[in-house]
Amino acid sequence: MKWISAISKKRLRLVVFGFILFGIAVVLRLFYVQIIQHDKLTELAKANWDREIPFASERGEITDRNGEVLVTNKLAPTLYFMPAQNDNIEQAAKQIAQVLKLDEKKLYEKMNSKDYLVKLAPEAKNITYEQAVQIQGLKIDGLYSGVDYVRHYPYGNLLSRFIGFTGYDTQGLAGIEFQYDKLLTSKSAAIRLFTDAKGNALPHVDDEWREGDQGATVELTIDLEIQQVVERELAQAMTKYNADQALAIAMNPNTGEILALSSYPTYDPSNFEKVDSSIYNRNLPVWMTYEPGSTFKIITLSAALEEGVVNLEKEKFYDRGYTMVEGARLRCWKREGHGDETFLQVVQNSCNPGFIEMGQRVGSDKLMEYIKKFGFGETTGSNIAGEASGILFSKEAFGPVEHATTSFGQGIAVTPIQQVQAVSAAINGGKLYTPYVVSKVYDPESGKLVVENKPELKRTVISEDTSEKVRNALESVVAIGSGRQAYRDGLRIGGKTGTAQKVENGRYKDGDYIVSFIGFAPANNPEVVVYVAVDSPKSSVVFGSTIAAPIVGQIIEDIAPKLGIKEDKEGQLEKDYRWGDPITERLPNFIGLSSDEIMKLQYPYKIEVHGDGKIVTGQLPEPNNVIEVDGTVHLYLGEETDETN
Repeated sequence: MKWISAISKKRLRLVVFGFILFGIAVVLRLFYVQIIQHDKLTELAKANWDREIPFASERGEITDRNGEVLVTNKLAPTLYFMPAQNDNIEQAAKQIAQVLKLDEKKLYEKMNSKDYLVKLAPEAKNITYEQAVQIQGLKIDGLYSGVDYVRHYPYGNLLSRFIGFTGYDTQGLAGIEFQYDKLLTSKSAAIRLFTDAKGNALPHVDDEWREGDQGATVELTIDLEIQQVVERELAQAMTKYNADQALAIAMNPNTGEILALSSYPTYDPSNFEKVDSSIYNRNLPVWMTYEPGSTFKIITLSAALEEGVVNLEKEKFYDRGYTMVEGARLRCWKREGHGDETFLQVVQNSCNPGFIEMGQRVGSDKLMEYIKKFGFGETTGSNIAGEASGILFSKEAFGPVEHATTSFGQGIAVTPIQQVQAVSAAINGGKLYTPYVVSKVYDPESGKLVVENKPELKRTVISEDTSEKVRNALESVVAIGSGRQAYRDGLRIGGKTGTAQKVENGRYKDGDYIVSFIGFAPANNPEVVVYVAVDSPKSSVVFGSTIAAPIVGQIIEDIAPKLGIKEDKEGQLEKDYRWGDPITERLPNFIGLSSDEIMKLQYPYKIEVHGDGKIVTGQLPEPNNVIEVDGTVHLYLGEETDETN
């Protein structure tokens, strides 16, 4: 008995010890689960109860270089419905349908669903804020308003073919919106509602808010004020000349920053589905390729000067109206020819045979080398979606005739942005910069940079000395030659015209042209290059000199104050008078003279006097400005002061 008792006691102790260990294990497990893993397990539990009402965070804004908002967001709520929380779905559908002007029957079918949460889309997606307030005022059980946004364009169509647009769920579908979609896209916030499997609210769990993240801000190199001027001028040109399309680029030649970029016709990005896809899919300044015409002569001129094969002022050339190359008669635009002229006059007159001579002196291999050094035949690296590379002759196909036609911009195809890049290098001291249009991308809340672009120098293509000669020659084109309609008194503008016959199925189309002009200012120290091309203008006289040159001149005149370009009448070449030009006079300084003295003299323009004094204290236009002989000068009279003596 004692032996049995001893064994039983031993077993009993083991059982008790086992229970103690088990109890300790249970306590430790409960401590681990309820204390250490409390938050994690609570979240897992909530995930089973969780019903989220999305509150979209704002998609990133797009701004100009000065922080002016070009694209932002507008509140546009979306309705969500929990059928289990409403006992009269038919009445709820009727009330909503009345406010939103919807089909009541179809809305009821969607709302009377077995799903725990129904998104009333597209019927009640992106409704107006006012509609959302009105519906919430009805206090419909189970109805929730989720915060959504739609893109808002404060400046309407401005930059639309570059910026692009977003789709149904604010996903970028074209332009910058598509290209930078991942960075612009936000992470949505949400209200977390906790319900049982049937959708009934859990009384013991409070609703929660889940934070979202706003999309990044994309800051462009575009200047809003310059863009507005450019688009105004293109819109007027489209109307005036009934053109098929038009484009423009304004760029800082010393950095590659694009200040304006425009394509016409344009469209409303809020209603992109109403226009042909070819409009919003083609950003013309980088997509369009065509024969450049005479604007390309700047490259031939630069190569000839850099190689030292021509002296613009001392050498002469005789233009009989054509040049024969391998049996092909290559004509000048002036059928009878320009006769005897210096090579500077060849540039001023845009004389094709003269440029053929320059190209031949440079040599075919060397000329093609310069063309490629200036960036033709490849994309510029602008990182603008849809950029084309253009078309050059292959080495095998670059015979004497092709060499000659290339010298004056025919037979090859280039893009507008390639021309702007190349001409910028020709006039900025010879430095080829990569054009770019996105300055930086940053987090709007922290300011942290995500992307930053800076000027990128590719290479030096010509010397500063050659570049200065090119600038001087092109300034004379505007003052004396074919670009005279871009001339603005006091603004030293240089540039070159272009008139290119359009090609279709390998043949030139009669009477169908792309006219262009590329100008820069100030000519002695360029701060901006502006290129404008008008496709198929309808006019009695279709030349780059008559259509595109005045547009560029007006753009430069209007943006000069913005860029800090000062008047320089002393350094500017005087405009050469041609038959048909308005006759002008340069105004004297009338300030300080008496009205009696002025009236005794005869002037070819009308003078209007304002005020009751005897001495001129102000005048408009100001002294030393040019006025047409049939114009009016306004003089303002006052009493004589020490300042007017």
